[in-house]
Amino acid sequence: MSDSKNNLKTGYTTGSSATAAAKAGLLSIINQQRIEKTDILLPKGNSIQIPVFSCEFEKDKAKCSVIKNGGDDPDVTHGAEIIVDISFIEKIDEIEIDGGEGVGIVTKPGLGLEINKAAINPVPKKMIIENLREIGSEVLQKKGIKVLVSVPKGKELGTKTDNPRLGIKGGISILGTSGIVIPFSTAAFAASIRQSLDVTIAMGDDTVVLTTGGRSEDFSKQIIDLPDHCFVQMGDFSGYSVQQCNKKNIKKAYVVGFIGKFAKMATGVKQTHVKGSKVDMTFLAELAKKINVDETVIEKIKKANTARHVSEIIQENNINGFFELVCNQVYEHMRKHGENKVRIEVILFDFDGKVMSRKSQE
Repeated sequence: MSDSKNNLKTGYTTGSSATAAAKAGLLSIINQQRIEKTDILLPKGNSIQIPVFSCEFEKDKAKCSVIKNGGDDPDVTHGAEIIVDISFIEKIDEIEIDGGEGVGIVTKPGLGLEINKAAINPVPKKMIIENLREIGSEVLQKKGIKVLVSVPKGKELGTKTDNPRLGIKGGISILGTSGIVIPFSTAAFAASIRQSLDVTIAMGDDTVVLTTGGRSEDFSKQIIDLPDHCFVQMGDFSGYSVQQCNKKNIKKAYVVGFIGKFAKMATGVKQTHVKGSKVDMTFLAELAKKINVDETVIEKIKKANTARHVSEIIQENNINGFFELVCNQVYEHMRKHGENKVRIEVILFDFDGKVMSRKSQE
């Protein structure tokens, strides 16, 4: 993504860096030669070539590293060395992935990760496994592979991220849902939203689906039957996107996302970028009070780690009506941003793509 004055370079995530280092390590053992660069398969099926920074190998183990390149995204992990040690284990056909020095440990719920385990997200894990299976099928018939990811400067970098607040201690997280980093530039993102709306209109449509990102877009495509050009990723710019819909005479806008962004949008925050606003647990607790939720549960909500954690608490306690309240609040704010001229339909998904709640005009 770029604007005319400033072509922003994309980069690759810590997850892609770890995948490339892991693949280089296994290739160096198989071929008994130093690997200089490697192609890795990304979650959407496309591939990217990543340079390998260092590569040491023996007959049955290797240590390779990649320098994380965030492109033009202002990310603290840009330039960090991501190291992967590859060794063999006796469990045939198993690939074990763990974090070493500088990879944070999860200490709080609500992140979709196992507590007391390394903060390596499911998508990077899947990427590492798929890429190793692609080249290591013969090896895996006789043994298993152990992958240890470490980031020498991770401990120091972790303190500059949101990790300590989220309960990830001692390092960074190995992240990424697409494998590629798209630069966060306000001007470029706003321009891309306007451009996307213009394309929708030029194609003769007057309904759009505003999604918070790639996953919510994929989920919404399963239940909303509209052409591709009607789907617009608004990212963190929900208020701005609906204002632009109004300006450009869009008749209907679906607003689609997960609890994290919705919890912020429900308070009236127009831009939900992580640096700009935090989830207000007191606000979510007040919503729960409206449906007479038990006081012990209210206290749990106030102390929750993330909005995802709140949704887990709500579901564990079989509370009805909470997600509807969140949707109603988002709906009211979006209606205001569109000056009540754009028909709004709000859809809240859980992380598996199930509709938790939806709200539209009566």
